[in-house]
Parts: sequence; C-alpha cells; structure tokens
Amino acid sequence: MRISYTTTYDVQNHASWPSNKKGNYGSNSYIAKTLENQNILIDYLGPLEKHYSWMTRSNWLFYSKLFKQDYYRWADPIICRDYARQVAQKLPRLESDIVLATEGVQTVAYLQCKQPIVLWLDTLTIDLIGYYPRLSNICRETRNNIYVTEKAAIARCQLLIFTSDWAAENAIKHYQINESKVHVIPRGANIELQPGRSATEVENLVKSRPENICKLVFCGISWERKGGDIAVAVTKQLNEMGCSAELTIIGCKPQIQPVPDFINIVGYIDKSKPEGESKMRQLIADAHFMILPTREDCTPNVLIEANAFGVPCLTTAIAGIPTIIKADVNGQTFALDAAIREYCDYIISQMSDYLKYQKLAMSSFNEYQQRLNWDVVGKTAKQLFIDLLA
Repeated sequence: MRISYTTTYDVQNHASWPSNKKGNYGSNSYIAKTLENQNILIDYLGPLEKHYSWMTRSNWLFYSKLFKQDYYRWADPIICRDYARQVAQKLPRLESDIVLATEGVQTVAYLQCKQPIVLWLDTLTIDLIGYYPRLSNICRETRNNIYVTEKAAIARCQLLIFTSDWAAENAIKHYQINESKVHVIPRGANIELQPGRSATEVENLVKSRPENICKLVFCGISWERKGGDIAVAVTKQLNEMGCSAELTIIGCKPQIQPVPDFINIVGYIDKSKPEGESKMRQLIADAHFMILPTREDCTPNVLIEANAFGVPCLTTAIAGIPTIIKADVNGQTFALDAAIREYCDYIISQMSDYLKYQKLAMSSFNEYQQRLNWDVVGKTAKQLFIDLLA
C-alpha cells in the first residue's frame, strides 16, 4: 500500500514547525511514522508553495483595518484551489493508492484525483469557531469559507477519521455526513518510548513514587486556556488540607509572584531534541497525577503521554477529552465549573489509600497499552485503508 501524504509544511523537518503548532504538527509526524511502521509506503507531498493573491491581501486589509476582525487566507477557496492544483501536479508521478490529509482540509478540498481521499483530523474547524480565541473574532467571509471548503473536502473524501466521539458526532451533525464513512481513532503519545515497555517497568515507576507527598505535573503552553491557575489553586489547597503536594509546570512560565515553595516552573521543553525528550519523560514519570483543568481543548495529547508512564490524569469533561480519559480508569474528569475542593477530595481519596492509587496508575498504563498507543492506532488505520481499497 502506498499513501500520498499532503501537508502545506514539511512533516519531517521539526525545525520548520512554528512553536504554536508543534503539538499538532508532532501528531501528524507520528501518524506518518506509525503508518510506515505498518509497512505502508509514504510519499510526502509537502511543503507546498504558499502563493499570495491580491484578493486575499485586500480582504485581509479590509476586515482587519475597517472592521477589526480576523480574515484567514488559509480558508479562502482561492488558496485551497491553489494547494489542490499543486497536489494534483505531483500525484501522476506517484503510484499512490490513497491521498491522506491530516493538517486540515485545505490541500484536498478541491482536489480532483483518481485515488480515494482520507481526512484524519482532531476535529473540523467549524466546531472551533467561537471556541478558541483565535477563531472568536473572525469575519463572516472567513466563517463562510471554512464551511464551504470543509463541505467540499467532505464531499470528495471516502473516509473520515477523528480522534474523539465528540468530533465525529459534531461533523455528522454539521455536514450531514454518512455515518458509515466516519471512524474514531484516539491518537498515541507524542513522545518516544522505549520499545517493548513492559507493565513491570511501569509498575516499578509507580512504586518508586513517594507516598508522603503528592507530585502533580501541569503541561501546557497556554496558561490561562489550559487552566494553570486552577492547578495552582488545587496544589495550594491540598497543602492547606494537610496533604503535602507540589506542582511542576511545563510548557510556559506564568507570572506568579512570589513563587510558592510548592511550585517548580520548568518552562518550555523541546521534545524534538533528545535531551528535551529525556527531561520530559522524567518529569512526567515522577508525577502521581497529570493535572490539566483545561477550559478550551479538543483532545490534548499530554494526557495520553501521561498514561504511557502510568500517570492518571485530572482534567475537564469537555470536547473530546472523555474519549481519552475514563473516570476511575485512567484518571478523572471534572465539570468546567468544578470547585477546587472536588479536585482535592479526589486526590486525597487516592493518596490516602496508596494501593488504590497504584491500581489506578496501572489501569492508566493499561489504557495506553490497549488503545492509546501508536501501534494500535497504526493497525486500526491500516485495516480501515484496506477495507476502503477493497
């Protein structure tokens, strides 16, 4: 089997990825790797050339200067048609069985080709309008363009893969998609693990965690959006309730003054470098819980990374997160407006019965082993591709 992988950027060049998109680009890179591990040949069609037209420039100036609204060129049908033209020019030189798009719909929305097209996404952009800050002030034209291009892409594709039930259900509702071509596959962990990591290794990790202090780890670049303030409040209240706790903050450097003794601010870690990846692994593996009380998210990959080390997750029951985190199986989800005390009570209930905590930690690793790893993802996707071609 051979796949043409269409992206506007270079999937294989980590250094070219913008810092605000490294998480998404990393997931797309792992998709490519896992398909190659399933003996699928990959032809990389990115990067594509980004051509600017006078019309998109004029539209940007018109909306940004006159109405103080955001206009996004990547959603404009003119740009999407140009991407499709570039992909169509490359395809005849290849012997692809399938055309795959994981970055978004822009490379395939107007693509005419003989191969079946597969979309593999976290979610469709239409679901994020008004949800993420960057899509909260878009102009009507961009909103319409997003709908038009996504509808065009869906009409052309034969298979849609989403990472959560929430994303799949929303796509079906918004675009009246035939449910038979929609499938859900949670992604794996965007961190290199030692091959053949065994339950015994993780069990030893869990047993090495101290019983007299609860180590929490928060991982997110967007402090406010990811609920970093809640993580701090939970750690503070745990200590006030007599449960010794500390919080390690990865991904950002929030302005906390003064920094309490129970907080360790690490900042951003570049996982594309061996030393960064090693440091990330160690910080996560040492923690009792990953705490991510996120206010706006789809399917945060750090939750899966935590489970890979037998670390249960404390997070919010929003968007696609309930597909990843199951209550008392690999962590706990809380309402968006849950009181700080609810988080604390759950943590104390686990730490005060340490055998109970260890059982939860191993159950978290089992979830990673059984459904939240790239090997399972690759095998599941390959079978869907085989069925599609059949």
